[in-house]
Amino acid sequence: MARLFDAYIIADWTAAEGKKLGDQSVWIGVAKRDVRFRLYSETHNVATRAEGEKLLASLLADHRKRGDRVLVGFDFNFGYPAGTAERLKLGGTPWQAMWKFIASNVVDKPDNTNNRYQVAAKINRLMTDNAWPMWGAPAKQAQRWLTTTKPPAGSGADIPEFRATEAAARKGKLQPKSVWQMHGAGAVGGQTLVGIPAVRRLLENLGPSGAVWPFGTGWRALDAGDVEPLSALVVEVWPSMFDGKPNPGEFKDQAQVRATAEALAKLDETGDLSKAFAPPKGADEALIAQVEQEEGWILGA
Repeated sequence: MARLFDAYIIADWTAAEGKKLGDQSVWIGVAKRDVRFRLYSETHNVATRAEGEKLLASLLADHRKRGDRVLVGFDFNFGYPAGTAERLKLGGTPWQAMWKFIASNVVDKPDNTNNRYQVAAKINRLMTDNAWPMWGAPAKQAQRWLTTTKPPAGSGADIPEFRATEAAARKGKLQPKSVWQMHGAGAVGGQTLVGIPAVRRLLENLGPSGAVWPFGTGWRALDAGDVEPLSALVVEVWPSMFDGKPNPGEFKDQAQVRATAEALAKLDETGDLSKAFAPPKGADEALIAQVEQEEGWILGA
């Protein structure tokens, strides 16, 4: 069975303020094949998200020149729980409206300083005029619409804490965090706010040769015909799903991007990657619409 992709790029993003290398910084892992079609991987570490964007654009341009098709994974949410866009009174297709809203509100400077906590507070003010659903901030960033700790149980009870994909993943051993959590160990809320604008710019630069799954492709098994017109397909990944134990001298995040890229390459080799793009058995039409139009899905969940 023909492989869908020629290379696999995984980006471990960060919401860090200030330049940083090593732990809790931007890591990019690449798995690709050499002239003898043997799989090998490499990792890159950059000090800022701006440098990460530039590196991704350069890697994709190189592959595009060679006529390669690339699967590009990012480790943050591409969507928010159902109903978020409606609460924010955003018109249009919910995921696109959320991406546009976030991109127009987030200021992320070349030195990594950003206003993610102010944007989280604005989302709360517009959604509930209270300090939820977004929560978690350092004490100096706390304010009326954003608290340091999780709001009391029952606050905003009509707003889902998780997307359907996290609810599915949480039935196993892994326990993904809610996108509403902005601060603390494993929190993904900040990464999502600074990450979505980067993915949006990446796709704008790719134009018709780029697509985002499942929003732009449909939530279904993909075959060579679906992927053939593209130079890059962008997906949401969760590296914790893959066994990324560090090799001697590797950082944890470095190991995760390498292992995730290698795992997806091996799935493609065996023909199983195509099926990973499809909904789980039993997904009804309402869930499929929810995932395709608003929430997105973690590849392989």
